[in-house]
Amino acid sequence: MISRRFAPVAALAALTLLASCGKPQPASTTPAELKFSVLSAQDGASMTGYWQPLIDDLQKQTGLKVKLFIAPNYTVLIQAMAANQTQAAWFSALPAVEAIQRADATVFARTILDTGVGTYNSVILAKKGSGLTIDKLMKCDKTLNFGIGDPQSTTGTLAPLAFLFKPHNLTPQDCFKTVRSAQHQPNMLAVANGLVDAATNNSTGLAFYRSGTPEAQAAVAKTEVIWTSPDIPESAMLYRKDLDPAVQAKLRDFFIGYGKATGPEGDHQRQVMATLKYSRFDAADDSYLAPVIELKKVADAVNAPAAPANATAPKAP
Repeated sequence: MISRRFAPVAALAALTLLASCGKPQPASTTPAELKFSVLSAQDGASMTGYWQPLIDDLQKQTGLKVKLFIAPNYTVLIQAMAANQTQAAWFSALPAVEAIQRADATVFARTILDTGVGTYNSVILAKKGSGLTIDKLMKCDKTLNFGIGDPQSTTGTLAPLAFLFKPHNLTPQDCFKTVRSAQHQPNMLAVANGLVDAATNNSTGLAFYRSGTPEAQAAVAKTEVIWTSPDIPESAMLYRKDLDPAVQAKLRDFFIGYGKATGPEGDHQRQVMATLKYSRFDAADDSYLAPVIELKKVADAVNAPAAPANATAPKAP
């Protein structure tokens, strides 16, 4: 679930949180209050409404004290965990890879969508009725304006680069009059309002818009999908490796068991999951993200500077 317009309050909270990043806690310390972070897929109030019921259940079931933190962008999400300002988080696939590599984090669970599948897709949206097709888009004649995602976005940037632009040996900058980078929801709105001709998004985000606020529903109805990527691993749940093993176990057991209870409690949990567009959390480890690491290698090659035409191999000493 992924798209990214955030309220000023969320940005201020992020700055406040990161202000203490220069003073990370000792590596062996598990805070008395854990912070669980999620990316702001819409506005801060909406994200709190989606995730706070799950956090409340987490505290009730495990006895842990946990505070929800809504991160306004991927950079904050990763930096906060690297500085031990957050200890567990929901990450989409590419930021999860970055958190493993840079923030001493590890995967303990993966998300399964309410459709029963564990993958989702990058898409490109155009305004409905514009006549724009993917073939016209990829003419790359510098006449169109294009919206791409956050540089750390799996579906907003990584997948389009790897699956669409790299096979044509192109970059977005090669193709379009302008390229603007934004989170998913602003990109969707930009297409709907004619500010860009096309923009990246993802299948899970579209599901949220179509069942979201009246404004989001009206806006997404003005768009249409003109390109869909191959399947991509869905989001992952991570915690820091240096958390107390007993705390790690409580987190892992809670998520993997959530939504599987019987009776009224189970009905409540499944309703919380339905709000998040998930059906369950499955156990996973870092190997779950191996396909994304390979995608990243392909996308990195798109952005790699070309060697000069007259370049020669260095002489042996």
